[in-house]
Amino acid sequence: MNPAPAASTPPSETELAAALLQAGCAKFGAFTLKSGRVSPIYLDLRRLASFPRTLQLVAAAYAPLCAPLLFDHLAAVPYAGLPIGTALSLNLGVSMIYPRREVKDHGTKVSVEGAFAAGQTAVLIDDVATSGASTLDGLGKLRAVELQVRDVVVLINREQGAAEALAAAGCRLHAVTTLRALLAQWSAAGAVSAEQVTEILSPGP
Repeated sequence: MNPAPAASTPPSETELAAALLQAGCAKFGAFTLKSGRVSPIYLDLRRLASFPRTLQLVAAAYAPLCAPLLFDHLAAVPYAGLPIGTALSLNLGVSMIYPRREVKDHGTKVSVEGAFAAGQTAVLIDDVATSGASTLDGLGKLRAVELQVRDVVVLINREQGAAEALAAAGCRLHAVTTLRALLAQWSAAGAVSAEQVTEILSPGP
C-alpha cells in the first residue's frame, strides 16, 4: 500500500521557485479566481505539461509528502493535476486514477477513470489549494464510488481557506510549499517588488 521510494532528489525551495518562474507558471496582473476573488497573481500550473524537466522536478517535490501516506492510488484532479499525477505515478511506481470533470452520457459513463475497487484508498493530487472548491468536487466523485480519501497533496497552498474546508470534509491538506514562501524566493531573486508582495498577500475585500 505504501509507494516505492522516490526516484529523484526533491528540489530545494530556491530551485522550485526558479523553475516555476522560468516556466511562466506565475503571472502578475489582475485575475479572477474560481472563488470569484480578483488576485494580482495567477498560478498557472497547466503549463508544466510543456516543460518536462520542470514537471519531473515538481513530481520529485511531491514524492516525500506522499511517501508516509497509506494509499492504493493517486487520484489526480483535472486539469492541472493530471500531468502532475502522471509524473508522480511514474516517480513512485504507483497506480493513478482520476475523477472526470464532465461525465459523458456515452461509452462507459464512469465518473472516475482508471482501475480501482470500492473500499480502496486514494490520495488526491491537485496543483494549487485556494478555497478548496475544485478539490472538494473531485473528492465528492471519488467518495461516490466508495473510494476512501483522507489526504490531499498540492504543490502550492495559497492559505486562503482550503485547509479548513478540507478538514471539515475529513481530509488533511499537505502542501509542498506556500505562496508566501514562493514570493519570498521571487522577491530575493528580484523577480517581484516589495509592493507586489504586499498586494498579493493582502487579504483583500
